[in-house]
Amino acid sequence: MRWLPNSVITLTLLTLAAPLQAETWRVALEEIKGSVQYEYAERFAERIEAKTDGKVNIKIFPYGQIGGMTDIYDAVQSGKIHFAFGSGFLGGTVPESQLFSLNYILSDDEWVNAQAVNSEAFLESEALQNSFRDRSLHPLAVVIEGWQVWTANKAIRKPEDFQGVGIRTMDNRLLTETYKAYGASPVTIEYGELYSALQMGQAEGNIQPVFAHEEMGFYEVQEYMILAKQAEFIATFMANKGFYDGLSEERKAMLDAVTDELVRPIHEHQQALNQQRLDKIKASSDIEIVELTAEERERFRQKSMPVRQTFVEMVGERGRSLLDKLLAAVERVKGQQ
Repeated sequence: MRWLPNSVITLTLLTLAAPLQAETWRVALEEIKGSVQYEYAERFAERIEAKTDGKVNIKIFPYGQIGGMTDIYDAVQSGKIHFAFGSGFLGGTVPESQLFSLNYILSDDEWVNAQAVNSEAFLESEALQNSFRDRSLHPLAVVIEGWQVWTANKAIRKPEDFQGVGIRTMDNRLLTETYKAYGASPVTIEYGELYSALQMGQAEGNIQPVFAHEEMGFYEVQEYMILAKQAEFIATFMANKGFYDGLSEERKAMLDAVTDELVRPIHEHQQALNQQRLDKIKASSDIEIVELTAEERERFRQKSMPVRQTFVEMVGERGRSLLDKLLAAVERVKGQQ
């Protein structure tokens, strides 16, 4: 029998007893602390760290720490970041994601919408998966952050009221075509310059989720806020494709379980957050809130219908498949309610 020196035995025992260094997964946000995306990332981190017994740590990078939107998308595509959110600006990287820019493709019930966009029939569809995976990304969940609402210096209750209104939209063809169909005159203005543009009359209207109207103070320089339930502010929670594909089946199942668990609490959180922000807007200003009736919304929906074909022409048959699957998912969930 060969005897080992005590020093070797001691070193071996210490090595065996030493805990393995935790793996770090990095998550990049398009938004700052206090946002829906930040809340999602924190809850995601809590669950992942608990389910792996601390073997995985999550590091969250709020907006600005990685760079701008395209910097975030580049980082997750290259694998420098493991997970990220992608919303309106993601259309330049994943054109099919512009589906969520279309108006009146969802129901007027946010819980129905949250379930529909995360349903297996839509989220796991070949059309959606390949749209992201062809760009080195893997979609894990769709996060609804609240209704996009209009502000303007006049009450908007019918398409005719939009005639000639210079409404600010993102540099997005579908949004531009939609608001032209309503009779408006879309203008593109940088987000950081929007407050002064509204104040100076360079833009007469604006489209944002409620939390953004409040955070940026846009309501201070507009007279009306119009709740038309035409579209939700939506982000896709996605992973780097190579990273995801390299995970064990157990880890992939864990990710599916965590993102499924988060659908309900994030839905409830965003509703509470947006209601708080709306209450704050009402309490600190005299802006008039206009809520459209079902009949009034239907007039806008009819005007928006041709833009669906524009989307299909832009992204091809995969876009048609995505649109059909989403519409069907919404109707399926509505029927189950």
